Amino acid sequence: MQLQNVAHNMHVFGRTNLRFVDPDVKMNGQYYRDMLLTRDLLPDIKQYLDYFTFQQDGAPVHRARETVELLKVEMPDFIPTNLWPSNRPDLNPVDYNIRGVGLLQERVYKTSIKDVDELRRRIAEEWDKLDQCIIDKAVGEWQKRLRLRACVAAGGGQFEHKM
Repeated sequence: MQLQNVAHNMHVFGRTNLRFVDPDVKMNGQYYRDMLLTRDLLPDIKQYLDYFTFQQDGAPVHRARETVELLKVEMPDFIPTNLWPSNRPDLNPVDYNIRGVGLLQERVYKTSIKDVDELRRRIAEEWDKLDQCIIDKAVGEWQKRLRLRACVAAGGGQFEHKM
């Protein structure tokens, strides 16, 4: 089990609770929309609508037509996956530096993990221990570079020369 099975949100005002997807759940567009987005993540995110840009990667459940339509309605500052280039960790330093190959993963996997329950426990513990200033710094890097907006303005194409 990897950290990808955890839904989360991070911003300069704090972080949402973690949402774990059970290993036996078949992740499809309907589950993603009904359970993760509508029930769990969107209510948390909507507290910060004035300060929030919603972006997700190109996973099939994220690209599903119904998911995109839901997010266009529910999130005023939604960036659809067709405008989000793949494999660009520099456009999402919060996720990349803290969760993906960064700090949280390093802390969670510092020793062997025997089962899914232990993995969940470790992820939750490390998430709770993560200092907010680390998140703030990663968010600040993202905002400082303004790469996200430039990438969207370029339609996901080359944009560095415009910065």
